[in-house]
Amino acid sequence: MPAPITLSHASYAASGKPILHDLTLTLTEARIGILGQNGSGKTTLLRLIAGLIAPTSGTVRIGQTDPAKDRKAALTQIGILFQNPDHQILFPTVEEELAFGLTQQNHPNPAAAVTDLLKEENRTHWAKAPTHTLSQGQRHYLCLLSILLMNPQTLLLDEPFAGLDLPTQTRLKRRLNTLPQQTITITHDPASVSDADRILWLDQGRLRADGPPATVLPLFTAEMDRLGATDADTDLPC
Repeated sequence: MPAPITLSHASYAASGKPILHDLTLTLTEARIGILGQNGSGKTTLLRLIAGLIAPTSGTVRIGQTDPAKDRKAALTQIGILFQNPDHQILFPTVEEELAFGLTQQNHPNPAAAVTDLLKEENRTHWAKAPTHTLSQGQRHYLCLLSILLMNPQTLLLDEPFAGLDLPTQTRLKRRLNTLPQQTITITHDPASVSDADRILWLDQGRLRADGPPATVLPLFTAEMDRLGATDADTDLPC
């Protein structure tokens, strides 16, 4: 079982602008979806859980670990898959990219672990391939494999199906569904998290609803339909 993720009165502001407001949550379910419009604070929440940013006030813990203060401990507990793989890939070849996280964890033989994984995935021919020659879907999958090699307890998925064609989405979803790890998926698409155990609906940085999909998804869909029927985007931001 993964260590529980707990947020206690966690808030976050950037340049004086509040983004997340007083979130108190305990996340233990195997499959969690976080829904919200663009700008609702979903990605900020994922970055907070991953320890990439620290809360402005309140606390975030993975078990007893503060992920923002103990990044090395967080590496074994949390892996994050960003929406754009080009924001995540650092190295010129597939094997170098896959080995990087293991090296950070002081793995005794990263090269052998990479070879074994590529063999299991029927992708041994990827090893020497330049990462820039992979398709969008292949780069996305490479990022996922890099995370899985590090064997985190929880995967944070930032719009994992965005920009992928339908066959690639299907393959990726099938792979994600087989994983033993806890997954926390952020999205604006309710269909992609319809089989989750729990749904959190974020609205302007606040928790608007929290519960099973059968309860939260109809509320979210109805509100999106209501907003879509109005000129909801005519006002300029302050």
